[in-house]
Amino acid sequence: IFGPVALLMNNAGIEGGGQILGDPKRWHAILDTNLWGVVNGMQVFAPAMIENGAPAAIVNTGSKQGITTPPGDSAYNVSKAGVKVATEALAHHLRTIPGCRVTAHLLIPGFVFTGLTRARGVTEKPPGAWTPDQVVDMLLPAMAQGDFYILCPDNETTTEMDHKRIRWSAEDVIETDLSVEDGVSLILSAGASVAPRVGEK
Repeated sequence: IFGPVALLMNNAGIEGGGQILGDPKRWHAILDTNLWGVVNGMQVFAPAMIENGAPAAIVNTGSKQGITTPPGDSAYNVSKAGVKVATEALAHHLRTIPGCRVTAHLLIPGFVFTGLTRARGVTEKPPGAWTPDQVVDMLLPAMAQGDFYILCPDNETTTEMDHKRIRWSAEDVIETDLSVEDGVSLILSAGASVAPRVGEK
C-alpha cells in the first residue's frame, strides 16, 4: 500500500521497575518492548528491504546503559544490551549479502527529554537534556558518512566522558582477574577501589 520501506526506525522503549530480583512480569514487559520489539521489527521488515535492492537503512535505538550496565534498572540494561548485540549481528549479516544496499545503525542517545522523561513527572526539559531534534541532527550526518555506532552526547555528558565510561566498563572484563569470593570481598570492603567504580558507571 505504502510502497518500499526506505527507513526503519525501531525506537519503542519503556523503563523502570526492573530490579534483578524484581517482578518477573515487569521484566517480561520491558524485554518484550525494548528487545523483542526491535527483533520483531527487523525480522518483519528487513527481508523485504533487502529484496527491494534500493538504498535503505535500519536504525535501532540502544542506550549507553546497554554498554556500561550501571547498577539499578537491570531489566532495561539487559534489554538495551540485547539491542546492541542484535544490531551488530544485523550489520554483519547485511554485509555478507552480495549487492545488499541496506545498512544498519545503532543509535545511542544520551539524556533526551522524551515521553520517558515526562512519565517520571518531569514537565519541562531539564538543562542537561537534549531535545529529540538534536539527536536527529546528529543521527542523519552520521548515517550519511556510514557510521554504525552513533553515540550522542548531551548537555551534561561529553563524548570524552562517554568514551571513558565505555572504556572503563570494558577494562573491568580484561584487567580484573578475580574469583567470585575475591570480588564479593572487594565490593563489601569499605575502602575497596572496585566498589565506587561499579556505582559510578
